[in-house]
Amino acid sequence: MTAGRLDGRAALVTGAGSGIGLAIAQRLAADGARVLTTDRAGEVDIVADVTALGINTKLVAEAEARLSGLDIVVACAGITGMEMLDGAGDEFFDQMMAVNVTAVFRLMRDALPLLKRSPHGRIILIGSVMSSFGEAGMTAYSASKHAVLGMTKSVAAEVGAFGITVNCIQPGAIDTPMTAPAFTTMPEFKQRWIDKAALGRLGQPQDIADVAAFLASDDARFMSGHGVFVDGGATQRQ
Repeated sequence: MTAGRLDGRAALVTGAGSGIGLAIAQRLAADGARVLTTDRAGEVDIVADVTALGINTKLVAEAEARLSGLDIVVACAGITGMEMLDGAGDEFFDQMMAVNVTAVFRLMRDALPLLKRSPHGRIILIGSVMSSFGEAGMTAYSASKHAVLGMTKSVAAEVGAFGITVNCIQPGAIDTPMTAPAFTTMPEFKQRWIDKAALGRLGQPQDIADVAAFLASDDARFMSGHGVFVDGGATQRQ
């Protein structure tokens, strides 16, 4: 932990009610940032659904009012789920894309005017190891996370002229409230991901938060347009 590394900087973190988002918000604050948090539930500054029309405009306005600007945007709100293509419903796919893609796109777009005013503009997206490959039953999720990585690359090319960096963290299997139901009901699925990881364990939210803090800092000032695997070496053992 680098206390003071983000002193004076203003951050907005979505999906900050639990899991990875909560850990990121806490880590940015520990490094000195002033953090505005939002989620559908939990102890956050603003309780909101990121898919609601116009909500991201409101969040950015709140950031300007409460924090006097915005330097760091972390789009962490997301959902996961498994559904085989044979018999898959439109609603499942549409919801996955609404949360994991459309809401992220809107947040970046609406936050851009404030980020352009910052000398330390940072956009940090949360993809997945499945931003780069797929798995049976994960078509909708994998499609959404491939889209996140694609947006990372394109937006980085677009906003670099303003000194804004854009990067995407690609977590492996992380032990969070969102993944807990699958790991509990399918212990073999949990063990498979433990076995995949060269480090032999599931990731913890703090493992992702530490990388987010790095990407938000000046230490990552010349790094943009990349997906960063944080997976315990799982993708090396396919």
